[in-house]
Amino acid sequence: MQAVLGGKINAGDIIVIRYEGPKGGPGMREMLGVTSAIAGSGLSETVALVTDGRFSGATRGFMVGHVAPEAAVGGPIAAVKEGDAITINLETRQINLDISPEEMKVRLAKFTKPEPKYKTGVMAKYVALVGSAADGALTSQPTL
Repeated sequence: MQAVLGGKINAGDIIVIRYEGPKGGPGMREMLGVTSAIAGSGLSETVALVTDGRFSGATRGFMVGHVAPEAAVGGPIAAVKEGDAITINLETRQINLDISPEEMKVRLAKFTKPEPKYKTGVMAKYVALVGSAADGALTSQPTL
């Protein structure tokens, strides 16, 4: 948000916001604030946002959410560094961090799980139980 409001985002940039998924947020926090700031800066047609968080129906522009596995569990979004090139291909529905497979392995090997924001209480229990956004961010396994 600071980069958008501070005028540090330019046409063609891809903003990556991580640690907002079910475990990292916790709870898949809404990205409407930053997407509104992008639109308010006149960049909604030229800047993309990739996040493991979520979007509401009010979001507009090129936004990719619910990225899984999320950064908090060491998903590829955790490996992104400032200045990395990212390719988003709508036709194949792929997002690629343009680094070598070897570099990806090195970066993910250095990943350390962030300290939990909640160590006790209902939110700590939620983080311990919640699954991936790709599976519905459930806190229990469905029974058939």
